[in-house]
Amino acid sequence: MRYRGLGKTGLKVSELGFGTIPILSGHVPVLPKFYSPDTDTAVAIMKKAYDHGCNFFDTAILEEYGDAEIKLGEFAKTIDRSKIIISDKARFYGGGSIYREVLRSTEHLGTKPDIYFVHQVDDDNADEVFGKGGALEALYDLKREGKIGFTGIASHYYSVLYRAARDPRVDILQGSGNILERGMLDRIKKEEAFREKGFILNKVYAAGLLIGPFTIPELIGGILEYPFSCALLGIGTFEQEKDAFAVEYPQVHFSFKEVCDRLSDGFDPICCNRCERCICPHGHEIHTSFRQYNYFHLGKEYWAIGKLKMDLEKTYMHCRHCTDRICMKDCPEHLNIPEEVGRIQGLLEAYGG
Repeated sequence: MRYRGLGKTGLKVSELGFGTIPILSGHVPVLPKFYSPDTDTAVAIMKKAYDHGCNFFDTAILEEYGDAEIKLGEFAKTIDRSKIIISDKARFYGGGSIYREVLRSTEHLGTKPDIYFVHQVDDDNADEVFGKGGALEALYDLKREGKIGFTGIASHYYSVLYRAARDPRVDILQGSGNILERGMLDRIKKEEAFREKGFILNKVYAAGLLIGPFTIPELIGGILEYPFSCALLGIGTFEQEKDAFAVEYPQVHFSFKEVCDRLSDGFDPICCNRCERCICPHGHEIHTSFRQYNYFHLGKEYWAIGKLKMDLEKTYMHCRHCTDRICMKDCPEHLNIPEEVGRIQGLLEAYGG
C-alpha cells in the first residue's frame, strides 16, 4: 500500500480507503449487488483491509449508511485506534443539527471521528452551510473543542468544492470521479486552490457499475494520476477486499475516447465527462441526466429511471424550444446537448415513463 499526505493535516493516509456503504444491513439497496454482512463478517472484512495497509475508513450516519457506522465502531475496538483514520458525515446543513449528529456519531462509533464532513452540499444549500450559524461553523467549533479532528465538505459539485477549497475553516474535501466521470477531477488538477486541502475521492467504481466494462486494476490505476489523498472503494465482501487492497496497482492512462469506446461495446453511451460546465438557464442539471442515462445501461435501471422522471420531462420541453443553447458553449466533448436530451426522453418513453 502506498500512502499520501492529507493536505495540511500532517496525516498520512493509504492511497486506497475503505468505503463502508456495502457493509450496511437493512433495506437500503444502494448498490447493484446488496451484500448486508452481519457485524462479525463486516468487522473481519475491515480487519483484512487493515492488514493489507488500509488506514482510512469512511462512513456516514445511520439514516444514510444504515448500520455501517456502528459496524465501523466495532472494528475500531479490535485494533490500535491510533493506527486508523475514521471519517464520518451527515446531511445536515444548519449548525445545531450537525453539532447534534457529531455527538450521536461519536456515540455510535465509540470514538472521536478524525474527520467529519457536511455531506451532499450543493448550490441550493451551500449558503446555509458556509454562512453564519451553518454546519461548517459548527464543525469548526467542534474541532476547536476537540470533539472532531478535522472539518470537511463533501459534494458532487465543482462549484461547492471550489468554494470550500478557498475557505480556511475547511481542512478536507470529498468529491466524486472515475475514469469516465473525470471532468471535475481534470478541473481540480489544474486549480491551485485545491492543493491546500486534503482530497478524498469517491465513486471510483461508479457504485460498482464500471466493473465489467473495466477491470479493477484499470479502474484503480486509471485514477492514480489525479491529486487526491485517498480514493475510497466500496467494499462488501472478502473477495472485493482482496481485489482492492492485496495488490499494489500501477498507474495507467485512458483517454476519454478510449473509455467511451470501451463502453460502446455494450450500449451507445452519452460521452459526458461531468465537467459541470453545461449551464442551463432553466436550472436543469444536464450532466446529471447524462449520468443517469449511462447508469441505466450499466445496470442501475430502476434507480436511474426514478431520477430521470424527477426532471427530464421539463428539461426536454425547454431544450426543444431553447434557441440560446449556452449549455453547449464550453462543452469539452462538443456534445449536441438538446439532441442527447431527446435521446434520454426516448428512453423514458420506451420504459413507460
